[in-house]
Amino acid sequence: MEKTAKAKKAPVYLTKISRETFDKLKEQILHVLVVEKRYRERGFSAHQLAEMLHTNTRYVSIVLSVRYHANFAQFINKLRIEEAMALLLDQRYANLRIEEISDMVGFANRQSFYRAFCQIVGKTPRQYQEQL
Repeated sequence: MEKTAKAKKAPVYLTKISRETFDKLKEQILHVLVVEKRYRERGFSAHQLAEMLHTNTRYVSIVLSVRYHANFAQFINKLRIEEAMALLLDQRYANLRIEEISDMVGFANRQSFYRAFCQIVGKTPRQYQEQL
């Protein structure tokens, strides 16, 4: 006797948001975070983002989790580190200390910058800068 494969159900959290709302929020999140570069603001939170988009943090979390496989803090840190990497290599910013670059991209302190940088890049900002 053959066993029939059970149809896979979508995760429960995905049933909380329509495809249309998901797509709209994805675009709005990218606009606010990437185009407007709000990730540079220290203390910018998922709650603030949700308020700006007239939605709730649960929906913001669902979009970031499904589309980018990250929570809010991870996504923000990734954007900050990507910009920091570009600044570290840009000769126009060669006279800046790493702490100043950390501040420019929105990190509250040196430790959180170094921790996030090492997690994402696999080396310290200084090692990254010296390697290239």
